[in-house]
Amino acid sequence: MYTDFKFMLDKYRYNLHAGDIVAGRILYKETKGFIVNIGDQLAGYLPTEEIPLKFQYSINEYLLINMTREFFILTYNKIKKQLILSIKRLDYMQSWKRIKQLQKEKVVFKLPVTSINKGGIITYLENIQSFIPNSHISPNQKNYRNSKYIQCQLLIIDEKNNQIILSNKSAILQSSSHKFRIGELVYGKIVQIKQYGLFLELNNIIALLHISEIGSHYIHNLYINFSIEQIIKVKIIHVDFKQGRLSLSKKLNI
Repeated sequence: MYTDFKFMLDKYRYNLHAGDIVAGRILYKETKGFIVNIGDQLAGYLPTEEIPLKFQYSINEYLLINMTREFFILTYNKIKKQLILSIKRLDYMQSWKRIKQLQKEKVVFKLPVTSINKGGIITYLENIQSFIPNSHISPNQKNYRNSKYIQCQLLIIDEKNNQIILSNKSAILQSSSHKFRIGELVYGKIVQIKQYGLFLELNNIIALLHISEIGSHYIHNLYINFSIEQIIKVKIIHVDFKQGRLSLSKKLNI
């Protein structure tokens, strides 16, 4: 065990500063934190508030004793001559690193519905609080308030402001068994009629047929020409995977 610990310590140069990552072993618990051996003349101190929540209960804190791992250096306490360490900050940095990679790979997640407010759904991705706005929840997710999990995909990430915005719509479109193509002719069922157009369901995806794409002449009242559950033939004119949107046209000759 000691040989392994010494090997870890030898990987680091001990001209240490705030922001560095250092290897160490947790030696014992004090009232408000832990003393950490970082193999240097300076002692390391890990405050309780810098420990992940899963260890912040007295029954679990003692599991940290003799643990060898990496720590993030927050600052240096000149009075006590101690480096103040953090596990939470290091976990946070590693979480953001994984999140950025997940965004590049366009991964579709199934995340727990932690809570719901007027604006949308709160969930957690890599232990960081994330938000799915109502505008990015598919109308087909009628029972999401009673669901434990929801499908979603990364939409916006902002590490500086610790903000993650997810989209249920883009996840559903991305994982659809039908791969929609621009110019494709499809049949859709009208599920909603608005003043500005029709919403159609195509293979469990909700798409918009804007009023300007219905015909060559302006239609004053869509309810006269169309009805709910009516099946109509349309052309796909735009596919936006990021926003989870399909745009349609009834001008089939365009």
